[in-house]
Amino acid sequence: MALLLGYDVGSSSIKATLMDAGTGKVLASATSPDRELDIVAAEIGWAEQEPSVWWQHVVKATREINAKAQFDAGDIGAIGISYQMHGLVVVDENKEVLRPSIIWCDSRAVQIGEKAAEDIGTDKCLKKLFNLPGNFTASKLRWVKENEPELYGKMHKMMLPGDFIAMKMSGQIKTTPSGLSEGIMWDFEGDGLADFVLDNYGISGDLIAETVPTFSVQGELTGAAAD
Repeated sequence: MALLLGYDVGSSSIKATLMDAGTGKVLASATSPDRELDIVAAEIGWAEQEPSVWWQHVVKATREINAKAQFDAGDIGAIGISYQMHGLVVVDENKEVLRPSIIWCDSRAVQIGEKAAEDIGTDKCLKKLFNLPGNFTASKLRWVKENEPELYGKMHKMMLPGDFIAMKMSGQIKTTPSGLSEGIMWDFEGDGLADFVLDNYGISGDLIAETVPTFSVQGELTGAAAD
């Protein structure tokens, strides 16, 4: 029996579900933690979480599911990850997280996004991005560059929250057009990276992970993660 494993990486909890791929029947589900995850607000309008905590609860929820419906890693045909949008995760060359994630409800980069919209032009943004830069992931990355330059200099790649969980599972750093589009870094008209946004922010495209098609395979589970 082929099984499917799905995760929802939210800002309040991690939810996991095991399904029979043939029938669609839910075999087991789990939520971790039992209470809402902490959100740290060091200043008014800020909101941060530790990516390592997300991963800890992914592992915990998976173990809870396995206790309810025993399975082996080889039984899993595919893993799907949905997640809180717009969060920024940054890692160094060793794939170590450099700072807490600036999550979706953090508003520190609003003015950065507003200025970018003025510089680039509303019409161009809407035509190519289907949105304005606003307070989304690209603006958050610019904030890090402006306010934490030493840390920014150590960055190897930036990711969205779901990309981080996929990296922990596969050891590979990849993203998708869907993820980049929510971060206002995908040019729908050009069907590629929104270089004009990155150029406006002075951000190198080298910081963007390898992009694979949305709903394609983003990586394969490593033995270490399977354990």
